[in-house]
Amino acid sequence: MKNSSSKILKAASVLLCLFSLSNVKAQKANLNSDLLRYCTSLSSEFNQIPAERKEYLNELVSYIAEQKKAQKAINLVFVCTSNSRRSHMAQVWSQIASYYYEVKNVSTFSGGTEKTKVNKNALSALEKTGIVLQSHQQSENPIWFASAGFKFTPMVLFSKVYTDSTNPSQNFGAVMVCAEANESCPIVPGADFRLGLPYQDPKAFDNTSQQNEKYEERCRQIAREMFYVFSQIKK
Repeated sequence: MKNSSSKILKAASVLLCLFSLSNVKAQKANLNSDLLRYCTSLSSEFNQIPAERKEYLNELVSYIAEQKKAQKAINLVFVCTSNSRRSHMAQVWSQIASYYYEVKNVSTFSGGTEKTKVNKNALSALEKTGIVLQSHQQSENPIWFASAGFKFTPMVLFSKVYTDSTNPSQNFGAVMVCAEANESCPIVPGADFRLGLPYQDPKAFDNTSQQNEKYEERCRQIAREMFYVFSQIKK
């Protein structure tokens, strides 16, 4: 099992490299049909984002715009404690938002201050939006491939620390998506930008009657905010 996991991790690293070097033009039409419908509805909800929240999001807008203007790679690493829920949602939605708004040279990643595994409820919430998820590994920390459309390189999802070798070690923006990680990591080595952008943890509703509702609510909030960010990047 150890050798098998090692091979899959190497394959994941290769996919991430290909993903970073990809020169595929992002087009809405290439998204999965159900996902496209979901994405198209998000812009009508930008007015639901509080003004004070937009101030933080606009800091991320400025960083991405600066990287784009300088013709530099736009690498974003979303950091939480266990890299199991919010950080993966943010990784996925920021990448899809870059496709939707045709912002090129964007690669997104996630990590934690510790590693666990991707939470099944978070995966279910993502899948309900039209994202296709597949895993060919049975282990305590499975590797998942998330597809937004057949012309896009699948996103690789597995729990890892943010310093994992599959993540960039320099020249990246670090976005702290939970309060705990934001407090425990005042400095992220190698990052040229750091932003505290915490989201409430849907874990609080695990095994309750509100579980699915709260995971889908958090998934949509993160999607809405990442789409707002990329909608502000001028072509």
